[in-house]
Amino acid sequence: MQSPSSDVNQRTNPGLGRISLTTYGSGAVFTELSSTYPLKLLSPRITGHVATVYMLTYGGGLVGGDHISLSVDVDATAILVLLSQGSTKVFKTRLGQRRAVPTTRPTPAVTDNIASSNHALTTMQNLTFSVAAEGALFMLPQPVTCFRSASYTQMQTFYLSRNASLVLLDWLTSGRVSMGEEWAFSRYYSANEVWVEGRRIAKDVMLLDDLQVDTGAQLAPRTLRDRLSPYSCYAMVILCGPLVQGTIHHLGGQYDQISVFKTRAPAGLIWSLSHMPSGGGAIVRVAGKETESVKKWLGQALVGLQETIGIDVYQQAFQ
Repeated sequence: MQSPSSDVNQRTNPGLGRISLTTYGSGAVFTELSSTYPLKLLSPRITGHVATVYMLTYGGGLVGGDHISLSVDVDATAILVLLSQGSTKVFKTRLGQRRAVPTTRPTPAVTDNIASSNHALTTMQNLTFSVAAEGALFMLPQPVTCFRSASYTQMQTFYLSRNASLVLLDWLTSGRVSMGEEWAFSRYYSANEVWVEGRRIAKDVMLLDDLQVDTGAQLAPRTLRDRLSPYSCYAMVILCGPLVQGTIHHLGGQYDQISVFKTRAPAGLIWSLSHMPSGGGAIVRVAGKETESVKKWLGQALVGLQETIGIDVYQQAFQ
């Protein structure tokens, strides 16, 4: 059993966050909403059973070596919308900069997946979510933007009860294109796992690094920019549960109408839809030459969600 002093120490460690949302009477209430530097959690509104929380960072971004650990519980019939204000900026380590690193050790899963990177310089986010039956989580943040030479690792795990609903948007940009930093970061790793009643129904992993790929003796090595061009924004959306079946059906109808044919130049935006073998969910992937075009497409494709979370909240996600 932990002593009271150890519990206080954990709560004051840098980068720790906790959200616990339940329902009381006709509305949702937070039984806990806490965070420590550099993480900041703000809830500007609760409308009925729908609560909105903004996940922010002091200084407008994360410095190399910062570690964020967030734990979220959504009770039955409660609906949590998790947003961010602006893109999640990841800076490289600056000499003399105080990094926000908790004294607790990272989980083994995180440690195993960053074995090939320098742990001391890697910015890390480890987020764990639990959603009860008939509850829902709509995670609709702005994209991650890694600056030159930055290293970023993100682990997100979702545990759903039967009849819980989830919308997870995970996306990134190529960086500060106006500063000549297109795909100029050092490493980006993002892993998402979704479990329903103890069974994993989805696992999505993206690993991008600046290691040059040798394509053969007669060809020059390909950089990260070479491999990902001409697109500057990639997005992945996981949808599952009863509250998103209408959106999945709508996207499925649109996808069935797509014709595949040869073109002389890559399209400005491409997307795909994959249905999960079980669980009635789907995974959507989008790539676009411009971040704004991807955001506009997502805003139109997921518009059915506003019937559940409200028009105002939905517009905040895709404005």
